[in-house]
Amino acid sequence: MTQQVPLLINGELVQSESTNIIPVTNPATQEVIAHVPCATPAEVDRAVAAAKAAFETWKETPVGDRARLMLRYQALLKDNQDEIATLLAQETGKTFADAKGDVWRGIEVVEHACNIASLSMGETVENVARNIDCYSITQPLGVCVGITPFNFPAMIPLWMFPMAIACGNTFVLKPSEQDPLTPMRLAELFKQAGAPDGLLQIVHGTKDVVNQLLTHKDTPAISFVGSVAVGEHIYRTGTEHLKRVQAFAGAKNHMVVMPDASKNQVVNNIAGASVGAAGQRCMAISVAVFVGEAREWIPEVRDALAKVRPGAWDDPDAGYGPLINPQAKQRVLNFIQEGKDAGADCILDGSDCVVEGFPDGNWVGPTMFRNVSRDMSIYQEEIFGPVLIALEVDTLAEAIELINENPYGNGTSIFTSSGAAARKYQHEIKVGQVGINVPVPVPLPMFSFTGWRKSFYGDQHAYGKQAVKFYTETKTVTSRWFEDDIDTGVNTTIQLK
Repeated sequence: MTQQVPLLINGELVQSESTNIIPVTNPATQEVIAHVPCATPAEVDRAVAAAKAAFETWKETPVGDRARLMLRYQALLKDNQDEIATLLAQETGKTFADAKGDVWRGIEVVEHACNIASLSMGETVENVARNIDCYSITQPLGVCVGITPFNFPAMIPLWMFPMAIACGNTFVLKPSEQDPLTPMRLAELFKQAGAPDGLLQIVHGTKDVVNQLLTHKDTPAISFVGSVAVGEHIYRTGTEHLKRVQAFAGAKNHMVVMPDASKNQVVNNIAGASVGAAGQRCMAISVAVFVGEAREWIPEVRDALAKVRPGAWDDPDAGYGPLINPQAKQRVLNFIQEGKDAGADCILDGSDCVVEGFPDGNWVGPTMFRNVSRDMSIYQEEIFGPVLIALEVDTLAEAIELINENPYGNGTSIFTSSGAAARKYQHEIKVGQVGINVPVPVPLPMFSFTGWRKSFYGDQHAYGKQAVKFYTETKTVTSRWFEDDIDTGVNTTIQLK
């Protein structure tokens, strides 16, 4: 009998009463490996209520105890990394090596949460006026919500609930219905680490569950990662209901290639960053901008891409796995056809990709276009597949102008041996995360993930110090203690004396 994925409410695994059931499939075979329920409205309310009740106790828990919970949790995640990665690979199609990377980047954020005492310190100034001191403290918000996508079912939930809970909040996670098994395993290990019941709830479902969480009176903070259209909806709906929202949305990431760059590094890094994880990364390089004579390297990039072979998760020679589902595959194929129809040169076509032994997999081979105009859909929209677009310009200034005109601002990189070119690029580019000779500049957790423009809606970003600000409120205290009982008279002004 196929497993039915449970909900997690108040520390208990609960079989949903919902009749709305979604199959979870292996993307390489279409085999149904589990069924996930769309939680009923009553079950969502129960989850929020359990989190709210747990918050009353957890917010009083000493910060050292919260940090020690995260220390135990990161140890368990490390001990079980291979097991989690195997589960993740089977339900997402990622290669095992890529799945381990997914888990590891989440572990790094949990390690960062272990430092919560230092991260949540306030500020103090003595004698802001005579015998009056002023200081700030941070306090948790309450029940926080995370809505996570399919493409990083370990890393992105671990961006969210460990930081929120370390700050003193409780959490309701709504993971992607396409790969819920990995988040459920993360939750089991969290409980094993000693997390009290009610700290973390998991509810499954689609837009109805999301909208209920967005509008619920007891969920003051919403964190979301997903597409642009959904990100806008999350942000608008959440803020209209007076919630604090961070919504990470789509991307169209450019890599600029200067003629003085190391050609071998350029070729290898573009190939890996464009088709890794089948291009299903919000930080994937989907556009390479070749400046001046660097355009002569385009055939070599194409040849390197052609050597990358997709395959099943346990194939050690596979460069990446299948798309998450047949609909995602068809969407990518539609974009490839639109590019051809619009007159772009498809110099490498992966539309008819076949992987031996897996005839039903959602395969798309590495694909590359040249002679693409900026008004074509393959440039304007996020394809989210193993498709690379090569653009050609004459100068660095043209490359910067091109990228700054694009509506997205998630990540970008430049490959060059010139410090002056790199400095100009990082200063003038209107993108939140910049790599210099680094193709995928995802920051480590002591910093924050900082997409700009249509790639992000909100003001405080994920993990790092900004996550602490997002998951807490600042309270400022002004205090004075009288040394004697001298009558100084009534003061009716706002000025402190």
